[in-house]
Amino acid sequence: MTIPEAIVIRDLGQQDYIPTFDAMREYTAARTPESPDEFWLVEHPPVFTQGRNSKPEHLLNPGDIQIVDIDRGGQVTYHGPGQLVLYTLIDLSRAKKGVRDLVTAIEQSIIKLLAEYALTAHARSDAPGVYVDNAKLAALGLRVTRGRSYHGLSLNIDMDLSPFQRINPCGYPDMAITQCRELGIEDPLPMISDRLCTLLATELGYNARVYEPTRSITDLATNRA
Repeated sequence: MTIPEAIVIRDLGQQDYIPTFDAMREYTAARTPESPDEFWLVEHPPVFTQGRNSKPEHLLNPGDIQIVDIDRGGQVTYHGPGQLVLYTLIDLSRAKKGVRDLVTAIEQSIIKLLAEYALTAHARSDAPGVYVDNAKLAALGLRVTRGRSYHGLSLNIDMDLSPFQRINPCGYPDMAITQCRELGIEDPLPMISDRLCTLLATELGYNARVYEPTRSITDLATNRA
């Protein structure tokens, strides 16, 4: 199999969670050895997502926010407007990479992004993600089936963080949550998103990025050209 030199990047804007989740699974199930690897960029309306290992006691007071059970690893987390979600749809077998390689690439790309703003960030072996001091800035969760990955990362940019108080984020009581705006980063989400795509593509070994026009979730779920 030929390893692609380019990653396809799709900016999907704001999308409901469940149709996006369904489209990722369908893309992964239907892709062929020639299918491109892709990054999907999206913001979601308020939603709590529970991974395969999630325990109900970590949902403290969800209120009227939607709860969705999904197939990634990990516990419960929150997605909402002002948060960048980047889904990594990659044929890891073709790329000759393991899950740990992808996790490390995601974490390192975010750490390098923050270094450009003179911020020191770090990863944790016991709780995947990226932290500044002891506050979590970015979460990640993946699913790999037949050597192909989906789900990805979420990076808090400029959002309402209060829903995180309704859960034990990623299963950790009293975990502090932060965001780029609180850390003094004033660049808008699209600018941060573009830079993160560049850094992550480089970490994963792609030599080029191909930006495809925005397509509907329905198109992504049905057209696998």
